[in-house]
Amino acid sequence: MRCLILGFVVGVAGLQIRAELPSGTLVVCLVAAGILLLLLRRAALSALGGAFLGFCWAAWLGQLALAPTLSAADEGRDLMVIGVIDSLPYNFDQGVRFQFRVEQATGARAAVPPRIALAWYTGFRDSEQQAGNVQPGERWQLTVRLQRPHGNANPHGFDYEAWLLEQGVRATGYVRPAGAGNRRIGAFVPGFSTVVERTRAALRTRIRSALAGKEYAGVIVALVIGDQRAIAQSDWKVFNRTGVSHLVSISGLHITMVAGLFASMASALWRRSLFTRAQLPLILPAQKVAALAGAGVGLLYVLLAGFGIPAQRTLYMLAVVAAALWFGRITNVSHVLCSALGIVVLLDPWSVLAPGFWLSFGAVGVILYATVGRIKPREGRVKAALRLGAHTQYVVTIGLVPLTMLLFSQVSIVSPVANAVAIPVVSFVVTPLSLAGSLAPAPISNILLGAAHFAMEALALFLGWLGDLRFAVWTAPAPDAWMLCFAVIGTVWMLAPRGWPVRWTGMAGWLPLLANLPTHPAEGDMHLTAFDVGQGMALLVETRSHRLLYDTGPYYSPESNGGNRIIAPYLRARGIGRLDGIVVSHSDVDHAGGALAVLDAVRAGWVLSSLWEDHAIVKAAPVHRRCVAGQGWEWDGVKFEMLHPSPASYADKTLKSNARGCTLRITARGHSVLLAGDIEAAQEAELLNGGMRARLPATVLLAPHHGSGTSSTMAFLEAVRPSVALFQVGYRNRYRHPKREVIERYKGMGIERLRTDETGAITLKFGQALTVEAYRRAHARYWYPGRGE
Repeated sequence: MRCLILGFVVGVAGLQIRAELPSGTLVVCLVAAGILLLLLRRAALSALGGAFLGFCWAAWLGQLALAPTLSAADEGRDLMVIGVIDSLPYNFDQGVRFQFRVEQATGARAAVPPRIALAWYTGFRDSEQQAGNVQPGERWQLTVRLQRPHGNANPHGFDYEAWLLEQGVRATGYVRPAGAGNRRIGAFVPGFSTVVERTRAALRTRIRSALAGKEYAGVIVALVIGDQRAIAQSDWKVFNRTGVSHLVSISGLHITMVAGLFASMASALWRRSLFTRAQLPLILPAQKVAALAGAGVGLLYVLLAGFGIPAQRTLYMLAVVAAALWFGRITNVSHVLCSALGIVVLLDPWSVLAPGFWLSFGAVGVILYATVGRIKPREGRVKAALRLGAHTQYVVTIGLVPLTMLLFSQVSIVSPVANAVAIPVVSFVVTPLSLAGSLAPAPISNILLGAAHFAMEALALFLGWLGDLRFAVWTAPAPDAWMLCFAVIGTVWMLAPRGWPVRWTGMAGWLPLLANLPTHPAEGDMHLTAFDVGQGMALLVETRSHRLLYDTGPYYSPESNGGNRIIAPYLRARGIGRLDGIVVSHSDVDHAGGALAVLDAVRAGWVLSSLWEDHAIVKAAPVHRRCVAGQGWEWDGVKFEMLHPSPASYADKTLKSNARGCTLRITARGHSVLLAGDIEAAQEAELLNGGMRARLPATVLLAPHHGSGTSSTMAFLEAVRPSVALFQVGYRNRYRHPKREVIERYKGMGIERLRTDETGAITLKFGQALTVEAYRRAHARYWYPGRGE
């Protein structure tokens, strides 16, 4: 059975990296082959048969998930929908986000998907709209504009489209202004999911009211109902650097603890016949009652937790153990873990794409490998528990190093110390107080929640100090496959049973992993990565020993921007901890929105910009200089030239920020790229007539102003004569960039056009020849547009 389950998981994972779903004929053949292999009853053949069945199961569910599709004709049109709020709403500064179960739709040319994700903004553009006070289970009539699922596609980035597919969401959009007839038409629609989500919302409201204005109220909410969206990015940074982020949620440890507590209580009461003379243990053994109570409480807690993967894993393990006790079967811990693994993947084949899946099952697997049958109680209960806890922490810290480096390109050095303090504080103080406070009547609830927050606040001070230590985190690029294999072998060797020869030598397997260095171009070559940041600009330029960031992506929200959501994760995964220079072309938030986050995430040599001296980015820069035409430098045989703005432009206060956009030309191996920022027709004419015409020709042109109608004049394009044009634009952006007439202009000149909203991130390698790689093509998945639908 274990071989079958492991093979099944491998098959499911194999399907999730395919560019297209298999044909029906192939699926039928694989199912028949899988069943035949299982009938032969051999371990290796069972694993192979399980892989075939897992592949086909995931393919079938993938086809079903992709089937409800929004018609292209209905994108961007006003549609009237009636349905139910089907998730816990998330309130943010600009409004509220929620998922909506569609019951009826009018105005659509084709069927609207049954589940959509909506944002309801306050102050919609120029209107005075107020977002509705939506609650789970309410029925609403809304006028919405929808689009097909689309997310930013970048190396080492979060795959939003895969997440939407897993959630069953096949369209996203926003609610139109209040004058469009938005209204609540039902206070509550009974149903299993709506009852669960309404309960979660009530608990969240209770906690927020008791901890109004408290810094770590979001952490308390996360520990009670699993909603982590209110935890600040600054807090996540501390939790990640100290390796305790697994505790700031409803983890398996918390669920097991609560389930065990209620199981013990049920057993004790049942043995005493609930203090009656009923002699209940003669009717049903107390052990079975305890198993039933523990599994039932675990289920309730997991439902409140939002059914995350670690919570599911714990629930299914508890259920398997409870079933074994109920039916009097002896079960092995590896069978329990494999059963939970099989159920999770069977119900949610996309779970294999989540880091939490691998970390959760990896942690339990490592613990079982390194502890089962090895630790024998030789002391009292307290000493044995402390010894087991210390050994478990050591095992998890060591065992997850390869996986952590693969998923996050960093490992916390201070994690053992941080967890030694945080695990008992969070598990035995903060979490019990939070749970009790969320359920207790007022004013007791306020006292308990206040105590939980005080304990969390004290813990956060300690973690903040620990995370600020220079050696707190070891970073390295994401490892290659052979490095990961060596590290896993070394880890298994180190955690082998006592008596295994020179176990400490297993650490040698980590050396390639931890000593891994970032890749770089050859001398004289250059790599350029145009990130998919939506409607904005951000490009990384790399030479042999230098790196330059041109623009930093847009501002999305107070907690999210192109810097912390896209650029910083990419730099961390590449092992890049320093940028030699950053050019912020101008002050518009779609170009400068991520600058502060980038400066906070990595060290920077200098910042070159057209910003005024009182700008926050200028103040945060280690060294700042204004960009001025005529500036230039050379790195590793690659030439950099600033072509715009002119020194005199800074004296003209009437100019828009676009007009002073830093325009940079970079030349490598006879090829060049012109990064034109948001300059428009007037600045293009200035470049043509101001002595810069001879420097304009370029192999690659970053289309000025995202391809707006006020830029990319014919005279400018004829002077540049690019072979390739890059358009960094957002999918269905409200400016309609690039404009159709501009695209036709480029097309008429035979220029290859690459758009980040269609291709994802674009990587260009300037060597003896120019090579272009588009992320969505190189890493195609069946859920991407045009794949499998």
